[in-house]
Parts: sequence; structure tokens; C-alpha cells
Amino acid sequence: MTLSVMFPVMPERIEDLVRFARHVADGPCHRLWMGQTLTYETFQALAYLAGAGVRLPVGTGVALTPLRHPYEAALQARTVAQLMGHPVVAAFGTGGQEFAQDMLGAPYARPATAVAEYLTVARHTLAGEYFEFHGEYHRVCSGLYPVRHPGVELGAGVLRPGMARKAGATADVAVTWLTPPAYLAEVVRPALEAGARSAGRRPPRIAAVVHVAVARPGRDPRRLAYLGNAGHLVTDHYVDMLRRAGLDVSADDPEKGAQALVEAGVLAYGAPGRIARELEGYRAAGVDEVVLSPVGVCADEGFDAALADLDDIARAVSG
Repeated sequence: MTLSVMFPVMPERIEDLVRFARHVADGPCHRLWMGQTLTYETFQALAYLAGAGVRLPVGTGVALTPLRHPYEAALQARTVAQLMGHPVVAAFGTGGQEFAQDMLGAPYARPATAVAEYLTVARHTLAGEYFEFHGEYHRVCSGLYPVRHPGVELGAGVLRPGMARKAGATADVAVTWLTPPAYLAEVVRPALEAGARSAGRRPPRIAAVVHVAVARPGRDPRRLAYLGNAGHLVTDHYVDMLRRAGLDVSADDPEKGAQALVEAGVLAYGAPGRIARELEGYRAAGVDEVVLSPVGVCADEGFDAALADLDDIARAVSG
């Protein structure tokens, strides 16, 4: 199981991203991931890292489909791979339905279909050949000029079985957030495998974003879980997924939801050795890449504290 790191917040200063990325590049973790940021555009921020001399494997987890056509998404991802000199994981998701409504004028009636079409267009675009596609949400009659590059894996954000089946048929990587190991093993992975069988292909590998915090004097895990997940805990698709996984959560009470995340171990909290043991549950569930996110600690105490936690956890995992 590969260990990677999520840049935990929307960067307010590009220098913070550069420093964080250098720390990851110099350490034992494999890849730096970024979510969709609205302070610095995600692909442009990753390209800046390459220009600043920080070249390492990177991934988007996830970039939001309403913001760009899949042809441009393929071009952006390939450009970052060329600049980095490393393969890129370009994973996409629709975001919440309200976001799609705000950007596109209407929500996606079938979000999983929209993502599957998006990946289909991006994959053929990356192949460097003329391609015509006329789908429900996307269309293209073009192709990228072919160039040599280190490679782009296409991914989808996956929370629930419907999206997992579509990702199984179209994605290289399924990226999950806040998904307990048992739910991954019993719900997500079987749906990925079913989707892959329907398309006659291998199932995508799973990259699970796991929120982590080392127990230190004065820290309250409930506060850290809330700071890191308040937005997710009021969003319908996250609340529905967590309920399917057996957690007692409600969009009307995110503080109670944060407590549920702690009680269920969705926030991996404790001594570094304990966190390392909890991460083994993701390996057993079929996860190929665990992406450590110290978002609560970073939001509460800053980058120094977040990086210290990541170092301690990585040492415990490798030891």
C-alpha cells in the first residue's frame, strides 16, 4: 500500500504550497494530492511547483467537472505531467448539485453518467487521435496533438455504489473521502469490480483520502474532525454515504457528525503507532494508496503542526 499526502487546505500563499510540496518530495511519501482549490487553480498551482523546481508525482483529488471541458482537463493534466516529469493522477468529480446548478444553470440529473462521459472524452483526448463523442453532458470532435509525456491516470471521486460502478467501467483510479474501511470492502470495491466486469476491463485501483491527527496535549479530536469536515457534513452526498456506512450523521447537525467521525475512526486519531495500525484496515479493504490529510490540524494549528504529524505517522508506518 502506497502512502501519499493531501495538501490540506486551499492555499492562501503559494509559498505555503511550495514549502509543503518540498517537504513531501524530500520524505518517504509517494505523491502530493490537491483538491479543487478556488484560491489558486489546482492544475496551475501544480504547474507552478514544477517551475519552482519541486518535481514529484501529483494528483487531483478531485477537480470539479463543471469548471472545465474534459478536453481542456486532459490538456491541463498532460501539461502538468510534462512539466513535473512524473505521472499525474487526474481525478474528477461533479461536486455537490448546488455547485453544478451555480456553474451550469442546472444540476446533473445523473452525476455518475456525467463523470463517466467526462473520463471517456478525456481518455480519448489524451490518446492523441481524432475522436467524436456526443453524450448526454459532453461532446467533442477533436483530439490533442500527440506528444511524449510521463503518463496520466484518470480518476473519479467515488462515494456511493452508483458512481463506483461507473468508475469501474471508465476510471484508472477511484478516489474516496471519509469512507470507512468496512464500507470500502463491502460496498465500494464490489461495485467497482462489477462496473469493470461490465466493461471487460480491470477494476481501478483505490486511493482513499484518510483524515489523520496525532494525539497531543490540548487537542480535541471532535474539534479537529469538525474543522476538517464541516463542509462535507452538511452535503447531501457525503451524509448519505456516511449513513450507508452506518454512521449517525445529519446535515442539520455537523457537530454531531464530527463526533460520529471520531467514534467510527474515520478521523484516525491517536498515537502514531495506533494510526499506523488503523491504516492497515484500509490495506485489508483493498486500498492501494492511502492519502493522509492533516486538514483539521492544519486549520487549527497551521502547517508546522500538520507536517510534524505527517512525519510521525510516516515513521510509524515504515517502522
